[in-house]
Amino acid sequence: MSDGKKRRMSMLDSMAGAAPAAPMMANRALRSARDAVDTHRIWDLDPESITDDRSADRLDPEDVADLRSSIEAVGQTVPILVRRDPMRPDRYLLVYGRRRLEAVRGSQHVGKVRAMIAAMDDRAAVMAQASENTGRRDLSFIEKALFAQELLDTDFGTQAEVAEVLNLTKSAISMALSVSRGVGRDLASAIGPAHGIGRPRWEALAKDLQTDALPVPELIELAMQVRAHAAPDVADPSVAAFDAVSLRLRKALMVPTQRRDARKLPLGKDAALRLTRTKDGLRIDLQTKDQELADWLLEHAGPALEELHAHYKRR
Repeated sequence: MSDGKKRRMSMLDSMAGAAPAAPMMANRALRSARDAVDTHRIWDLDPESITDDRSADRLDPEDVADLRSSIEAVGQTVPILVRRDPMRPDRYLLVYGRRRLEAVRGSQHVGKVRAMIAAMDDRAAVMAQASENTGRRDLSFIEKALFAQELLDTDFGTQAEVAEVLNLTKSAISMALSVSRGVGRDLASAIGPAHGIGRPRWEALAKDLQTDALPVPELIELAMQVRAHAAPDVADPSVAAFDAVSLRLRKALMVPTQRRDARKLPLGKDAALRLTRTKDGLRIDLQTKDQELADWLLEHAGPALEELHAHYKRR
């Protein structure tokens, strides 16, 4: 084996072993990527020839300014990993290394990105992407939940296969999917990764959202404002955004509203129906001094309510 090949394989080995406690699944996927690498050279590619069409696994990508400065000062020490685009032979698809790619794209002094080219299909590329990120253990709960949902929605595989990629149990995947669907990508993206906010608090938020106490667009706007105006000393604006959304929802749930509890329906000048929600269902009270109307409704209410119920079943 040539010295150059040894160095390239060693580089991928170091990526696979970057987290000492990383699960075996992550190492296996990264080592498979290593074995698929074109062993002839590390390529200098035009960054614009590389497309990043991967499933999103991050809500708040890190700023690449510091990385760009480092690459301009000392060069790109770690190559990115790409694969050939099966539809366009002159282009490539990113497997991982987005920050390095973006840093080079935004540089006025570095024109090429150093890359290794691997022969792998869509599935292997997704597994390598997921393993590289989960191996570093820096995806938050909601990022993993949304990534799992996107993998399922794009027919990557079953819940069991997604669980293997993300190094989670099937039950954990099921709970994560329940949260991601309950919260929704739009609101989750507005809040951000919220590192440190675990499954129980996200589950509580998803449950509160089911009450429709507040419109979701209002909560999205609140989250975006909190993040945009966070004080410089706030360690994680996304955590502040989560707390603000959660608190606003809880306050709305504590305020009783006539819309949810009761409704009064006037029947002319001398009567009214009062509909009241109870723990067992709905109570209907007739408020009137017109006894003839009361007698008439007592006789005809049954058929009328049966017709309403049939209309409800046909809706």
